[in-house]
Amino acid sequence: MAKGGNESGKIGLQGLVVRNTGNAYLVRDDNGNDIIGIAKGNLRLKGIRSTSPIVVGDRVFMDPNPDGTAFITDIAERKNYIVRKASNLSKHVHILAANIDLAFLCVTVSYPETTTVFIDRFLTTAEAYSVPVCLIFNKIDLYDEEESEYLNALIHLYSTIGYQCLKTSTVTGEGKDQLEALAEGKTVLLAGHSGVGKSSIVNLLVGDQAQKVREISGYHHKGMHTTTFSEMIELENGGFLIDTPGIKGFGTIDMSRAEVSHYFPEIFRISKNCKYNSCLHLNEPGCAVLEAVENHYISESRYHSYLNILEDIEEGKYRL
Repeated sequence: MAKGGNESGKIGLQGLVVRNTGNAYLVRDDNGNDIIGIAKGNLRLKGIRSTSPIVVGDRVFMDPNPDGTAFITDIAERKNYIVRKASNLSKHVHILAANIDLAFLCVTVSYPETTTVFIDRFLTTAEAYSVPVCLIFNKIDLYDEEESEYLNALIHLYSTIGYQCLKTSTVTGEGKDQLEALAEGKTVLLAGHSGVGKSSIVNLLVGDQAQKVREISGYHHKGMHTTTFSEMIELENGGFLIDTPGIKGFGTIDMSRAEVSHYFPEIFRISKNCKYNSCLHLNEPGCAVLEAVENHYISESRYHSYLNILEDIEEGKYRL
């Protein structure tokens, strides 16, 4: 997979993209000055058809204009980024952010529900693009006994695979110290469905004035969009938090069917024992993965997510 980005070696005014409003960018130069950046019409990323050539977290090169704005002329090579399909019909991709040290995926088991399919699609894409993930299980103060048991089961599942998991409540403050420690000195992406409490987590980390939290729609238990654009917020501990709009769903891209299992760590690990190197873990004889699912060494929910992604690739779907 291409990691994306142009690198012409051009030397000039440089800066960090800290906000993307759709048609312009707020760029912070190396002296701490904020500049309105405008992408030149011929600016494109090599090998990537994206909804926007520039994203929050990008290092860019600029030519200043007399009015104080600047034309963005080039994008420095990215160390990584995280991406999803832009829409059901578009063959373009939507890049959430670039040059990420850690992603916080904010998850709620209710109010609204985050499905394991969504979690696994995000994790698979993060694995593919070399973005470490910590799962943030939020709103734990709201859950009844049954929901709490399910939450603990999810944490057991994902921590056993190797993902860091953290319980948080912005009401009680539980998890705040751990969140601050994890974000210290890092560029952290905050992602998840609308309504899972991302804005409240931003408030927890950077202060109540930073975000305006909206109430959950009680009728559908759906979240209302609070963030309408991506923005990088500086933290007191030297890190940066990239807040993103709520994501309804997560479509994976640029994966062949043979590659998908590589991004499920437990499936990839066990697949080395399959009889055939080309095994897709569907119905092949001597499949160690199918045996592991049957014996509960691989969870049925993770295997279901694996099949779900394979189905998308086979049918050429562009799901959100």
